Parts: sequence; structure tokens; C-alpha cells
Amino acid sequence: MKHLYTTALTALFLMPAPFASAQEATEAPQEPVPLIQPAGETELSEFKWAARVLVIFADSPLDPSFSDQIALLEDRPDPLLERDVVVLTDTDPDARSPIRTALRPRGFALVIVDKDGSVMFRKPVPWDVREITRAIDKTPLRQQELADR
Repeated sequence: MKHLYTTALTALFLMPAPFASAQEATEAPQEPVPLIQPAGETELSEFKWAARVLVIFADSPLDPSFSDQIALLEDRPDPLLERDVVVLTDTDPDARSPIRTALRPRGFALVIVDKDGSVMFRKPVPWDVREITRAIDKTPLRQQELADR
């Protein structure tokens, strides 16, 4: 019996390296997509029927309202992820990004676009995650999602 145990352990350690690395590669977790991303050349149509888009506009990344809003979102990301929210930031008014052109903000603005592409609301001040999720939960589309669960 001792000989059988030794043989099994030896076979385990002599397993071919490519097989071992292939097995490890399939078990490796995928890197999560960050909640907050720069808008860049992204278009709102890319998210239609896939995610709600929370767009944060500011005239500068140093805008205190912008910093406050980012801190509020980073503090409690889970409720936003549960509601399929993607956060895009745009702090360069001179770049004239497609999202900035479509939504036309002035200074700091918080805009939520629903999955159907309609603007749910615009706010000129930072909102905490609780206020944002309450507003999302009141929409007919979110009510339907909850009923379908």
C-alpha cells in the first residue's frame, strides 16, 4: 500500500507542465471591469439595452463637485453594479466627446441614462449612491426587471 501511495504522488508531481498551466489558466478569475471609466470616444448607443449609464461631467478633474461625486460612488459601488450601472466621466469640455455633444452639460452635471437610451434625470450637484439607486428603482424599466426576477 505504501508503494502505491508513493507511485501516485510521483505521478502527480510528474504531470506535464503544459497540462498544469492550461488547467490553471482556465481557473484564473477574469479581471473585473472598473466601475468608473473615462468617457473618451464612447457613445451612449453602445450601452443601449445593456446598462444604465451614469455620466459625470465637469470642466476640470479638480472641480470639487466632481471629486465629491467620485468619492461617493467609490464608497458604495455594489448597489450600482446590481442595477447594471456604468459610470463614465468627462472632464474636458474642449474635447467635445460624443457623450458631451449629445447631453450638452454646463459645468458639473450628473446625468443618468436608462437602458432604453432616455435621460432619466440631470442634477447639478453630487448625489450619493442611495439617492441614485432610489431614482433608478422608481423607473418603469427597473420595476419590470424586479418583477421578472
